[in-house]
Amino acid sequence: MYNNNELKSVTLTTLRDLKSRGEKIACLTAYDATFANLVDKSGAEIILVGDSLGMVIQGNKTTVPVKIEDMIYHTKIVASSINYSFLISDMPFMSFYNESVAIDNAKRLMQDGGAQMVKLEGNNSQLNIIEKLANSDIPICAHIGLRPQSVNKMGGYKVQGKSSTEAKILIQEAKKIEDSGADLLLLECVSAQTAMELSKKITIPIIGIGAGPEVDGQILVLYDILGISPGKLPKFSKNYMDGNNTIEDAIKHYIHEVKTLKYPTDEHSFK
Repeated sequence: MYNNNELKSVTLTTLRDLKSRGEKIACLTAYDATFANLVDKSGAEIILVGDSLGMVIQGNKTTVPVKIEDMIYHTKIVASSINYSFLISDMPFMSFYNESVAIDNAKRLMQDGGAQMVKLEGNNSQLNIIEKLANSDIPICAHIGLRPQSVNKMGGYKVQGKSSTEAKILIQEAKKIEDSGADLLLLECVSAQTAMELSKKITIPIIGIGAGPEVDGQILVLYDILGISPGKLPKFSKNYMDGNNTIEDAIKHYIHEVKTLKYPTDEHSFK
């Protein structure tokens, strides 16, 4: 169905073209060579080496303990095994607290890890850092809404943009981030209505996780869609091993549902 042997490698231009055509972008996390190869050959446009590895690989309660060395290591082994998917790597907690540190760590993720883009959890306080990275020709995905690295400051994992005031602030924040030079936006755990309104204001591709169907693409944690993550499955996720015989079939089923607008449904969205 999605044979990467017949397709050119995904680039940032590819993602922009998909958005302009209205074709949904399918994304998954991966942290090692074996799973990354399966996701790549199944046809996901984006692979994210997420700092979620702190929870699903390292067994931590949050992503906060993840170090830049962890991200470089896992990014490098994922990069070694993929040919088609566009590779994004997370900048972990406190790895971008000022411009010089951000530049140095982004450089390491790209030069040593092989990332094609870095992702940082951003708000208005990171605008100067985003601008500095962009001016240094570093592709950036800005992560807004629920920001797991800030969970202690935010007081837990809570849906964002539920009230009209919250929605207005989030939309303004997204626009400033875009204007600062971000190339991609990741929107996590945001009211579907707010996500829809935000998508009308932003021209760069928007990838959602728990942000409803009206964004340009979807991303989930690979271990969640395989039903092997410890604990309760998040509301926005779905176990694709149900009804599929192999891991590859489950991954392809997820990609197919994203592409054909069968995922996410209201069941996987927040009001």
